[in-house]
Amino acid sequence: MESIDNKKYEKELNKKGVKIIGGVDEVGRGPLIGPVVACCCVLPDNFELKGLTDSKKLSEKKRNEFYEYLTKNTIYGLGIIGPEKIDEVNIYEATKLAMIEAINNVKKQIKLEHVLIDAMPLDLDIPSTSIIKGDLKSISISAASVIAKVTRDNMMIELDKLYPMYGYKSHKGYPTKKHIEAISKYGLIDGYRKTYGPVKKILEGE
Repeated sequence: MESIDNKKYEKELNKKGVKIIGGVDEVGRGPLIGPVVACCCVLPDNFELKGLTDSKKLSEKKRNEFYEYLTKNTIYGLGIIGPEKIDEVNIYEATKLAMIEAINNVKKQIKLEHVLIDAMPLDLDIPSTSIIKGDLKSISISAASVIAKVTRDNMMIELDKLYPMYGYKSHKGYPTKKHIEAISKYGLIDGYRKTYGPVKKILEGE
């Protein structure tokens, strides 16, 4: 398997004199409940974190370790768009809003020169590059993916403490068999995305 140079995009920008680069990623497009969470992350010069890659390819333990390190050693901003807005504008548009909010929260801290975005094209007032599988190909996007994922997972873990019978700690809100069974049995709590198929069916009494 060929190894990916996950600093390629950052290095190319550095060669052009671009130093302050934000990596942008989101998590939570698929779950039935809760927000979509995006992160924009700016790494310091000569950043090294062995093993950092797409958050989906890391164990929960590793993600949490990286999250602790990244939130202490980078400049980052979050964008959180709740279920009501997701239902109103659709998940694709809500994801864009979350990413823009995350970028704007970084701009309040530092002057961004370029953003590298995982897959999504965004209409921004600063130069950007959308990269397919960016969470694997760009270390800045990998960092953002870890922060976004752990932020959202922690919200689900907190929800699990209030409603343990739904199993949010294990499935994080995704439509697993156990999750569908739980909402069929216990009904819907606040925070479900009403336009999503399995939720819609319950609301329509199917």
